[in-house]
Amino acid sequence: MSIEAKITTVLITGASTGIGATYADRFAKRGHNLILVARNGARLEEVAARLRKETGVTVDIIVADLTKSADLAKVETRLRDDKDIGILLNNAGAAAHGGFETSTADAQENLIALNITALTRLSAAVIPRYLAQGQGAIVNIASVVALAPELQLGMYGATKAYVLHYSQALHVELGARGVYVQAVLPAATRTEIWERSGRDVNEINGVMEVGELVDAALVGFDRAEVITIPPLPDAAQWETFNTARQAMLPNLAQEHAAKRYQA
Repeated sequence: MSIEAKITTVLITGASTGIGATYADRFAKRGHNLILVARNGARLEEVAARLRKETGVTVDIIVADLTKSADLAKVETRLRDDKDIGILLNNAGAAAHGGFETSTADAQENLIALNITALTRLSAAVIPRYLAQGQGAIVNIASVVALAPELQLGMYGATKAYVLHYSQALHVELGARGVYVQAVLPAATRTEIWERSGRDVNEINGVMEVGELVDAALVGFDRAEVITIPPLPDAAQWETFNTARQAMLPNLAQEHAAKRYQA
C-alpha cells in the first residue's frame, strides 16, 4: 500500500499562494481533504472555495501567523488532536535579500521563527500521534541553497540547511516506524516570496514555474524519496555527495586529534 493510500487529510502551511496553494490543488484533485493555513484569510477562503467547488473535498482554513506563539499553538493543537491528518506539509517560509552584513538581528530572528521554529514545533506536535498510529508523512520545503553557502544568502540559506538536516534526522530515527519524511529542495521558483524579499524574479535566470516544481516534488513523494531535488538533472550527483558524507562518519569519533593537527 502506498503512503498516500493510507491517509486522508493534508495540512498545508503557507497555503494561500504559490507552492502551498499549488500543493492544495494537487492533493485536492487526488481526493484528499485539506486544512489550509496562512495569514491572509481572504486569500485562503478563495483557494478553499475554488477547491471545494472543483473537487468536492472538505477544505478547512486556519488563519494564523506562525511567527506568533498563540497562532502557532492553534495549529499545533489541531495536528495533535485531529487523527485524520496524515500529511503535514511544512511550506510556510520567508526569504531575505542579502547576507549577514546587511541583515539585522531582528530580521534574522524572524526568519528563524518561521523557517525553523514553526516547522519544528508543528512536526513535533504531530510525530507522537503518527508513531502511535504507525503511519504518517511530513513534507518539508527546504531549498537547494541548503547545499550552497557560496550563494551568500545569509540566514535564509542557513535556515534551509537546518530543514534539510532536520528532515534527514527525522527519517533516520522515525522512518522504520512508519513516519515518512520528505525534504523538497527547489531552486528559484516563480512565487511571491521574491517580491516580499525585495527582489525582481524576472532578473533571475532559470526560474521554475510553481506547477512544474510541485508536480515534480509529488513524483518524489510517490516514490517515497527522502530528498527530492526537482532541478537536479543527474541524481548520481546527489548520491555521490551523500555517499562521500557518509564515508566520513567512521572517522569522526576519535580519541586523539588527527595527525595533521598534532604539533
